[in-house]
Amino acid sequence: MGETAAWQQTSYARSMNPFPDLHSLPRTLRHGAVRDLAWALVSPPLMSEPGAAQRHPLAGSAWADHPQRLRDWLERLDHHSQPLDQWLAQRRSGRLGLYYERLWHFALEQAPGIELLARNLPIRDAGRTLGELDVLLRDNAGVHHLELAIKLYLGPEQAAATDPGQWLGPGCHDRLGSKLSHLATHQLPMAARAEAQSALHALGIGQVQSQLWLGGYLFYPWANACSSPAGAGAEHLRGHWLRHRDWPRFALERGPGRWQMLERQHWLAPAAIAEEALWSSAQFQHWRAGLDEQSPARLLVRLEPSSAGIWQEVERVFLVADRWPDLD
Repeated sequence: MGETAAWQQTSYARSMNPFPDLHSLPRTLRHGAVRDLAWALVSPPLMSEPGAAQRHPLAGSAWADHPQRLRDWLERLDHHSQPLDQWLAQRRSGRLGLYYERLWHFALEQAPGIELLARNLPIRDAGRTLGELDVLLRDNAGVHHLELAIKLYLGPEQAAATDPGQWLGPGCHDRLGSKLSHLATHQLPMAARAEAQSALHALGIGQVQSQLWLGGYLFYPWANACSSPAGAGAEHLRGHWLRHRDWPRFALERGPGRWQMLERQHWLAPAAIAEEALWSSAQFQHWRAGLDEQSPARLLVRLEPSSAGIWQEVERVFLVADRWPDLD
């Protein structure tokens, strides 16, 4: 490989994943929001080829040059989390996507080598909102418009799993293929519209590079293995999904540990639960027995004991209705 080609490959790898040695960092942190923040910053992308330009928001930061500085910052924040707690308290939301964005905005405000120019910039036409630009930032490679998204998708049992359009959100209202298309054809081109140019000019911004960053998990059917969707990142985070009726057989195959359901706001970083808050096996069985066979998809985690009375997630699965995805 020539020197230029090698540099290009290294530059591309860094733009996609500048912190490969920090992937386990979230598990070492104790504060829930700090774990989620660390997970957002260091987890690998869901897709390596999403059909549009993708770039890690911190690729041009001094943290990318010196990952230990990012580790030190997150560990300090884990001991003194008040700045993050106050930031999140300013705009609480039950929507996972908004929480994910807020975590990124906090980090980009602090990141050395990054100038955060705007966040959630509305684009309007005669009083009608056309959309918004998630992030505008300046770094050593210029000015960037970034669209941020966090998604969890479940793979098909029989259909062609390589087709991103066959991967569904747990509520069946969202498809990976549709999300990628919307990002590529609507959200990223927004910055090039005349209405956006006016808003950018008001901020003293000229040309911008539009890119996306898509984090999340892919869940594979437990009963019938399937391939990954075309373009999936080689190191993407993953789990399994199964139906209510399959649980007894599934549970017999798993290793030791305790199972617990996670509320939506805790779907980001691997779970860490103090022993006093951990469900007993009897509590879990009672909870599961009370579920209707057509109840909405629930995210479950299997936990094993680690240190200082904390149980760490070792596996996550979606438990879905027996008729999923035919819920009508």
